[in-house]
Amino acid sequence: MTLIKSISGIRGTIGGKVGEGLSPIDVVKFAAAYGKWVSVSASPSTEKNADSTPLQNPKIIIGRDARVSGQLVSQLVSSTLQSMGFDVIDLGLSTTPTVEMAVPMENASGGIILTASHNPGNWNALKLLNQKGEFISAQEGEDILKFAKNDDFEFVKVSELGSYKTDDTYIQKHIEKILELPLVDVEAIKAKGFKIAVDGVNSTGGIAIPMLLEALGVTQIDKFFCEPTGIFQHNPEPLPENLTHICSTIKTGNYNLGIVVDPDVDRLALICEDGTPFGEEYTLVTIADYILQHQVGNTVSNLSSTQALKDVTLKAGGKYFAAAVGEVNVVEKMKECNAIIGGEGNGGIIYPELHYGRDALVGIALFLTQLAKFKGTAKMLRSKYPSYHISKNKIELTPEISVDNVLEEILDKYKNYPVNTIDGVKIQFDSEWVHLRKSNTEPIIRIYSESQSEATAEHLAQKIMHDIKEIITQ
Repeated sequence: MTLIKSISGIRGTIGGKVGEGLSPIDVVKFAAAYGKWVSVSASPSTEKNADSTPLQNPKIIIGRDARVSGQLVSQLVSSTLQSMGFDVIDLGLSTTPTVEMAVPMENASGGIILTASHNPGNWNALKLLNQKGEFISAQEGEDILKFAKNDDFEFVKVSELGSYKTDDTYIQKHIEKILELPLVDVEAIKAKGFKIAVDGVNSTGGIAIPMLLEALGVTQIDKFFCEPTGIFQHNPEPLPENLTHICSTIKTGNYNLGIVVDPDVDRLALICEDGTPFGEEYTLVTIADYILQHQVGNTVSNLSSTQALKDVTLKAGGKYFAAAVGEVNVVEKMKECNAIIGGEGNGGIIYPELHYGRDALVGIALFLTQLAKFKGTAKMLRSKYPSYHISKNKIELTPEISVDNVLEEILDKYKNYPVNTIDGVKIQFDSEWVHLRKSNTEPIIRIYSESQSEATAEHLAQKIMHDIKEIITQ
């Protein structure tokens, strides 16, 4: 059993003893700690009637992916929040970006998304949002962890209990907001008569993506694993090795595109018409290229993402900025440099024109508009961009070894090269780079390297791993 309490939320495997897995006790404790944080940070209205009951309780939005434990966890979270005086609006089966958008649309004080993202079906998690519908900051996460550790929360009297209601209209509202975007061209998409295969990994993407495609005028939609049973038919992380079914289906069919998402629909993977992956790193690159064709501006991705985004940004006359890994860090950097598009190389698109959150749905709409206006296939579109190869590795250390000291030694060894230390150590070698990051939960250093040559990328990673082994054996 596993339970990970971090600054971004709480996640773990269902079952086990309290504190060792994501037990009901852990769910309630963390939901209560979040409720305490909302109460002290948002300062919601406290106007009261003559009998001292609140006129209007502050609202919290919740929603979930389709995993089997979702309804159970949702009931625990909503009851806990009601017991703290919050009115709960439950979107039910929804997506992470949909919940993010619902928070400000409902003028709510925050939101909780019940999803373990790409983790297997025996996992679940609470992802925490502020009143803007954005993920909480590191400091806010620390405050919530402290409240949970100290049992520093209390519950209201029966006369002050919050209400509970469901609202299943927000996926449609989300889609309507996407259709209103100036750079989404429904008529162009409709005119192409695309035939598209969709893999919803038996979660809420199976609901939301066909709804979006139909709204965009796509009439030929073949759905695979779109029943939201929560029993994932393949590993839910949308990596090429997990997408063999849709790739082989497209290869033997007559499709223009394949679309795959993770269980909470914030990551987007695309499959070309010949059954080959477009490349999750290039989801952001191609959509950014489309945006930059219409509006010159800045872009942001994290340090472990492909430098192809930098290439297309500079070519378009914009400026590229790198952020620490993690959506909240990317959003913070995007706001700081007024970026018009950003995200992460795992297929996460953040388009501020809609909202500050990774959103596969807006990514689909923008990509299909671009493809509809491009005189060629998805495969031809992919060939427009610089081709880089990323090698992803890790090295495990024994608990007594200081990961920070190892990174300091690497930094010193490569001090004559351009380095970035906002998140671990990233070393730039001409057109190649290596990024070293430590795990927050294990004595592990993750090593990412990129080059236009796959062999060179792997060689760079192996070279750094050799350097680390030399350091720890000194």
